[in-house]
Amino acid sequence: MKANSHGVFGFDNPNYQRLMHRSVSADGFNRPRSRSKFRFEPRYQIVFACFLATLTAYVERTGFSIAYTAMAKDAAVDEAIKGTVLSSFYWGYGVSQIPGGWAAQRFGGDITLTISFIFWSIASILTPGNASNTHSIIVARVCVGISQGFIIPAIHTVLSRWIPPNERARAVSLTTSGMYLGSATAMQLFPKVAGAFGASFLLKFVGLLGLSWVILWRATLLRVRNTKQMQTMPISGNSKKTNNNDSSSGKYGKVGPTPWRRMATHPAVWAIIINNFTFHYAFYVVMNWLPTYFDKILHANIASLGLVKMLPYLTMFAASNAGGWAGDYLITVGKKSIAGGRKAVNTAGFWTAAAALLLMPGASTVGAGVMYTTIALGACGFARGGFSVNHMDIAPKYAGMVMGISNSAGTLSGVIGVAATGHILKWAGGAERALGWYQALTLCAVQCVAGSFFFIAFGRGDRLFGGDADDF
Repeated sequence: MKANSHGVFGFDNPNYQRLMHRSVSADGFNRPRSRSKFRFEPRYQIVFACFLATLTAYVERTGFSIAYTAMAKDAAVDEAIKGTVLSSFYWGYGVSQIPGGWAAQRFGGDITLTISFIFWSIASILTPGNASNTHSIIVARVCVGISQGFIIPAIHTVLSRWIPPNERARAVSLTTSGMYLGSATAMQLFPKVAGAFGASFLLKFVGLLGLSWVILWRATLLRVRNTKQMQTMPISGNSKKTNNNDSSSGKYGKVGPTPWRRMATHPAVWAIIINNFTFHYAFYVVMNWLPTYFDKILHANIASLGLVKMLPYLTMFAASNAGGWAGDYLITVGKKSIAGGRKAVNTAGFWTAAAALLLMPGASTVGAGVMYTTIALGACGFARGGFSVNHMDIAPKYAGMVMGISNSAGTLSGVIGVAATGHILKWAGGAERALGWYQALTLCAVQCVAGSFFFIAFGRGDRLFGGDADDF
C-alpha cells in the first residue's frame, strides 16, 4: 500500500496504527500504549490549538460588545446607531463563510487560519477608540467579520484531515465549545479590564491576543510536523487510490472540480444546513433577548446576577463536549452506525431544548428562568455532537465548504430570528406580556423538533463526496 504524494496513509493502513502507537481498549476508544502514556499526541495538539482559536475569536466578539457599549455611552450614541454598529460584524461574517471553505480547501486550513487571524487582529487594533467615529468603526467591524468568517470552515478542514472518524465528534465538540468558554470568560473579566484601563484598551488587547494565537499556531504546526511519529493530515478511510488526483489525498490545490450541484441538491447536505439554521435561530434569539426576558418577565437585572449570568455559556461549553463524547461512545462502544450515533445525539439535544424553550415564558422566579434558559442552551450545545460533525462524515474532503454553506444559513437565521422576535413581542402587546414570549419561543421549539426529524429522515453517515464516494 503506497502513500500518496504527501505521505498520507489511510486510517485502515496498519502503518498508521503502528506509527501512532495506538491500541484499542476495552471501551472501544483508542488509547496510547503505556510507553507513550503521557505523550500529547500530535493530533490532540492540533485540536487544542483549534479550541484556543474559537475561544480567542469569541473573546474578541464579546470584548468588542463590552468595549463599544461603554464607548457609546461616553459619546452619547443613540440605540439605532449602536444596533447598526453591533450588527455590522455579521455583514462581513455572513458573506465570507463559503469563500472561507473554498480557501481552506485550495490553500490549506492551516494557512487560511493564519491569514484570518492576522487580518482580524490588525483590524481590531486599528479600530477607533472613539464611538463618534461611526463609519470607521463599521468598516473595521465588517473587516473583522469577513476575516473571522474564514475561521470555522478552515478549522473543520484541518480537523477532517487530522482526526479519524471515531474521534471526530469529540474533536469538533471540544473545538467549538471554545466559543462558549470564550464568551463566558470575556463577560466575567473584560468589564473589570475596561474599568481599569479604559474601554478602547480592550480593542488593542484582543488584537494582540489574536496575534499571540498566530504565534502559538505556527509553533504547534512546526512542532507536530517535526514529531518523529507524526502522521501527515490523513483524511480518508480508504487509501487504495494513490495518484495525485485522488480525492482522498491530503494535497491541497487543484485536485478536481468541486461537486457543487450534487452537494447543493443532496438531502443529507440539507439536513446539516437546516439543523445549523435551527440551532442558531434558537441560540441567537435566546442570547440576544435574554436581558429583556430577565427584565420584563422575571423582573431582574441580568447585570446584577454576578457569576450566574455565565451559567448558560458554561453549560453550553460542558454540554457541547458531552454531545461529542456521547456520539463517539455510541459509535465505538454502542456499536451504532455513524449515522445512528449522530442522529441519536442530535435528537436528544434538540428535543430537550424544545421542552425547555416552551417552559421559559412560564417561569415565575429568577431561579426557574435561569434553569430553563441554561437547559435550553445546554441542550442545543449537546445537539452539536450530531449535525455539526456530520459534514466530515459525508464529505471529509469538502468539510470546510459544507460547513461554510451551513454556517451561512446559521448566520442568516440569527439575523432573521432576532428581528422576528422583536416584531412578535411588539404584536403581542410588548415584552411585558408572556403571550409574545410563548409565541416567539414556541417558534424556536417547533424549528428544533422539525429540524431533528429532517435529520432523522435524511442524515447520512457514509462518505458521499470525495474519495471513493459513489454517485447517486
